[in-house]
Amino acid sequence: MHVSGIISAIVVGLVIGALARLLIPGRQNIPIWLTIVIGIVAALIGTAIAGALGVATTRGIDWIELILQIILAIIGVLLASALYGRRRVT
Repeated sequence: MHVSGIISAIVVGLVIGALARLLIPGRQNIPIWLTIVIGIVAALIGTAIAGALGVATTRGIDWIELILQIILAIIGVLLASALYGRRRVT
């Protein structure tokens, strides 16, 4: 992976993390930095899965890869909010 690929993964991860958080109904009690990290990790894993399935490189927008990334980010945000909320006692 090139530097430009890493930078684009970070940018896409930021957007995907925010989008996942917006798509989940209700309030998530996790910090924004954790949402960003989850989005970046989901973007990288989603790209790897799409590459393994052979759908990472298509003409135009890679919809399958994008959907995989968003689904992984939603799962990550849900897990993090369940674990982070349980850990945090007020």
